[in-house]
Amino acid sequence: MTAFIIANMAPIMFASLVFVLLLGYPAAFSLGAVGLFYAVIGIELGQFHPDFLQALPERVYGVMNNDTLLAIPFFTFMGLVLERSGMAEDLLDTIGQLFGTIRGGLAYAVVFVGALLAATTGVVAASVISMGLISLPIMLRYGYDRRVATGIIAASGTLAQIIPPSLVLIVMADQLGKSVGDMYEGAFIPGLVLAGLYAGYAFLVSLIFPKAVPGLPKEAIGFREDSGSRGLTSLGVLFLASCVFGWFMMRNSETHGADFVVLSMFFGIIFAFAVAVVNWIIDKLTGFRFLSKMAQQTTFVMVPPLFLIFLVLGTIFIGIATPTEGGAMGAAGALILGAAKRRLNWDLVRQATESTAKLSAFVVFILVGARVFSLTFYGVSGHVWVEHLLTSLPGGQIGFLLFVNAFVFVLAFFLDFFELAFIVIPLLGPAAEHLGIDLIWFGVILGVNMQTSFMHPPFGFALFYLRSVAPKERYNDRVTGKRMEPVTTGQIYWGAVPFVVIQVIMVVLVIMFPSMVMHYKGVQSTVDPNTIKIEIPQIDLPPLDFGQPQK
Repeated sequence: MTAFIIANMAPIMFASLVFVLLLGYPAAFSLGAVGLFYAVIGIELGQFHPDFLQALPERVYGVMNNDTLLAIPFFTFMGLVLERSGMAEDLLDTIGQLFGTIRGGLAYAVVFVGALLAATTGVVAASVISMGLISLPIMLRYGYDRRVATGIIAASGTLAQIIPPSLVLIVMADQLGKSVGDMYEGAFIPGLVLAGLYAGYAFLVSLIFPKAVPGLPKEAIGFREDSGSRGLTSLGVLFLASCVFGWFMMRNSETHGADFVVLSMFFGIIFAFAVAVVNWIIDKLTGFRFLSKMAQQTTFVMVPPLFLIFLVLGTIFIGIATPTEGGAMGAAGALILGAAKRRLNWDLVRQATESTAKLSAFVVFILVGARVFSLTFYGVSGHVWVEHLLTSLPGGQIGFLLFVNAFVFVLAFFLDFFELAFIVIPLLGPAAEHLGIDLIWFGVILGVNMQTSFMHPPFGFALFYLRSVAPKERYNDRVTGKRMEPVTTGQIYWGAVPFVVIQVIMVVLVIMFPSMVMHYKGVQSTVDPNTIKIEIPQIDLPPLDFGQPQK
């Protein structure tokens, strides 16, 4: 029996961890307890030296000394301040008005704003709760099907999982030993494509079930001109002019991919904001406007979050700032935006700071527990066991990716993304690298897959967040006064199912088209290092006389 335990310590240890987690114990303490328990057993069986656990303090100190993880509290604080500053409310109101009477317009607005909030907050809870509080009552007021409304709100909120500056991408990069900037750049296009798939689903629903996603009634549309027109032509012209200006400023640049997009966007929004400010000044002085009310309102609402995206992602992508420095600038920018909206106060800062401290402590405790577990697991050659198990799968790289994604998909029913990132990723990374798989590509694939952990009925956290703010009882609509039915938990769960399928489709697309991620490598140098010659000119120095002592 002793020989069997020694020979199979790694699988027994991993099975014990899964069992303890399924019992419902917190992940951080489960990891630490299982690691220490099997370390003691290993010492008693003679598999470890009695001084084995003396390596533990150094590993725990390594967690505290990890500069990469400093980005987590910065981005968390930024997201919470923005969520409480009312930016989401302004965006949803303006973008909802922009789509107007188009069928599914509010659904498109939720996806669009969800992507913007993801690129500025990086926190799923903040995005889901904000849009649930603001957009769900409006969608129910105008007759949206409850399953479609709740599903698209929850799914759009989870875009904060994959669109930079995602917290899980920071953890993923740290666990895989890769650059956070590369991970952000690699995930940029897949995140936008996933948002496009969500909007595509809303479009299909509007074609097949038009009554499920009605447009706004004409009387609900604001920002009209004196003539009654909506002024969309003016907005379209400003948008095209901003795109042309952004391209003109970047036409001779050597940047590419996400760098080019973000920098072009920066110049475009500066141009649009300048035009809108000039229009506002002329209107105040003379009463003449060359931009419509809709164009001016959309510009003033859209520019702050877009500028914040450049401040955070742009500086990281072009190499001016590290992710930690980008997070610090984002946190400062969020405070400035909150102050500009006159919604920044001590209570808001205190709540955001307390929530940030709680989430940061949660992450660090899980990571400390994971280090305790991994110390023992690596000591019993568990990483070798996992690597041999995974690299022997049939089908090579594709077989490995299909198995791993199916495995993570199932685990996502029971574990959240932080637990998956700290427990599973360190075991899968070495096997992927052994098979020649690019770890940034691998990390983005798993990041998209782990989004499903937020959407899986019945344990998806995004569904819990939405359930906490969705009406549980019949209520009177505050605008129409109409008696409204509540949103049931079953409707939230059924609404999530199509989006889980879309997320799985996105995983397949990233596997089939790795160029969506691989653009982070950029244009490779065409210079052959073997042809480089460095010639150092000969310098004649005067002879030194060491014979005479210096005076």
